[in-house]
Amino acid sequence: MKWVQRLNPFAMAEEHRFLLLAILIGISGGLLVVCFHVVIEFIRWYLLGIPVGHGVVRTILAPAFGGLAGTALIVYVFRSARGSGVNQTKAAIYISDGILPPQTILGKFLACSLTIGTGNSLGPEDPALQMGAAAASWLGQVFRLTRDNMRRIAPVGAAAGLAAAFNTPITAVLFVMEEVIGSWNAQVLGSIVLSAVSAVVVSRWFLGNEPLFHVPRFTLTHPSELIVYAMIGAVTGLLAALFTRTAGWLKSRVAAHPGKVTLYAPMAAGLVVGFVGLWLPQVLGSGYQGIDSALHNRFTWQFLLALAMAKIVVTLLCFSAGTPGGMFAPTVFTGAMIGGGMGALAQHYWPAPVSAPSAYVLVGIGTFFAGIFRAPMTSVFMVFEVSASYVIIVPVMVANIVSYLVSRRLQPEAFADLIARHEGLDLPSLEHEREQRALRVEDAMQPPPWPVLGAESPGPEALELAARLGWGGVLVREGKGAWGWVDSGQLGEGTLGETAVPVSAPRLYRDLSLDTALRRFGPFPALPVVSRANADLLVGVLTLADIRRTYGIAGETGSPMTYGNRNGAPGSESSPASQA
Repeated sequence: MKWVQRLNPFAMAEEHRFLLLAILIGISGGLLVVCFHVVIEFIRWYLLGIPVGHGVVRTILAPAFGGLAGTALIVYVFRSARGSGVNQTKAAIYISDGILPPQTILGKFLACSLTIGTGNSLGPEDPALQMGAAAASWLGQVFRLTRDNMRRIAPVGAAAGLAAAFNTPITAVLFVMEEVIGSWNAQVLGSIVLSAVSAVVVSRWFLGNEPLFHVPRFTLTHPSELIVYAMIGAVTGLLAALFTRTAGWLKSRVAAHPGKVTLYAPMAAGLVVGFVGLWLPQVLGSGYQGIDSALHNRFTWQFLLALAMAKIVVTLLCFSAGTPGGMFAPTVFTGAMIGGGMGALAQHYWPAPVSAPSAYVLVGIGTFFAGIFRAPMTSVFMVFEVSASYVIIVPVMVANIVSYLVSRRLQPEAFADLIARHEGLDLPSLEHEREQRALRVEDAMQPPPWPVLGAESPGPEALELAARLGWGGVLVREGKGAWGWVDSGQLGEGTLGETAVPVSAPRLYRDLSLDTALRRFGPFPALPVVSRANADLLVGVLTLADIRRTYGIAGETGSPMTYGNRNGAPGSESSPASQA
């Protein structure tokens, strides 16, 4: 801490220090994830052997004891490291001002290394995301960031962890913006990009510049293939909805029997994973080696679909039992296998020419992910970033959007929101917030009072209008797009130009959000709504009472504002005069 204080006299502005800190977070997050990958692979090699699934006893017992050991660490030692990682990072932002306990890093590292390394059907990306956020939180506290910047620092670390784990910086940035923050915040976007890129550079420096998958060249053989891709999206969307509902039900059943079940459930799930791994070793762990094999057409369509169904079952058991690990990798694996299986099946029965099954494996990578996480942009760019092929964009968009829509239609509550509720967290539904229609000025404004006043308008006429409206004054057009406010006390016998000195008033536009409009009110009881093409043309007037009515806020009497005529004609129930 003292060395940080010594640097303070020479420190840059906090905005610049935040960007510099983002690079440091990316480097530290990348190093952390490199160590995470190395430890997982070492445990995998030491306990499961090579090839995986060759030893019967170790294949059956390793996932069970790994699940037991990892869960015991979370339950008895590192309680702050519980959960898959995504909801816990969101909770840090919305509940604890971006602060995650430092011990989360060690707990997540050890527990997930044991569970994933021993073959439990979960992935390293979500834990890496939380570890990156926790590392960023610790660095933010070391550098004594303000509370607002502490809330912004957790997503920066999350992007670094995810980017290094999945080796895809664009996907990491989009996922954090879509799933963790839920909005395109320009202030934090630059820092997130810097941290993600820095983390990937570090990861590639140590682990090599090889892509996660060796993707063959993609071609769209016939336009009718888009129908097949849409069918893949529909099937994965249906399975994603079923997966979400089943996970919620199993979670509730496990939660209903606390105590020793908390430890026994991951052990039992690990035993099932081990038995399945004897026949289908590709489902053990993240399953990325199985995806790479499927991309090179090494499996039949029956085997691909069997892998998909088996992965869904074992992942449901591991996740619902509370085994430490993430859902990112299992969803990618499941979508790839379903896509490849249906593509290989289409080669036998589709009437038109179709591409090789590897093309369908590649497109399917993001479909189940889109249905589970409800992050359509991330799912599309994830496949694009992995393949580096522009030709694939249209098939990926068709398959992923269909999956997203089907899953959303069959299961309105998103997976993350459902699990957060089971974990006792009241987090904002980012999917709901993205799709909620923003209220605008045009939804609340009333028609302009007649006549529109100017400097040549008679004072008595203006006084009569002010009394009728009950605003305590009137709006005056001053020309050249300028509008002013005149209090009733300045209204006399002459024209407004002779007796009044208008106070310049800000103008509004129909398309502005009500939140933006409310910030502009200041001391004025009403503001002019003008045309963007002609600022002298008054198209409406907005008052605070109009905003209260639109939001359904109770008036001064304690009852909601009621309006008989939305347009607010003078003298009607909705007019300010009648409210007065």
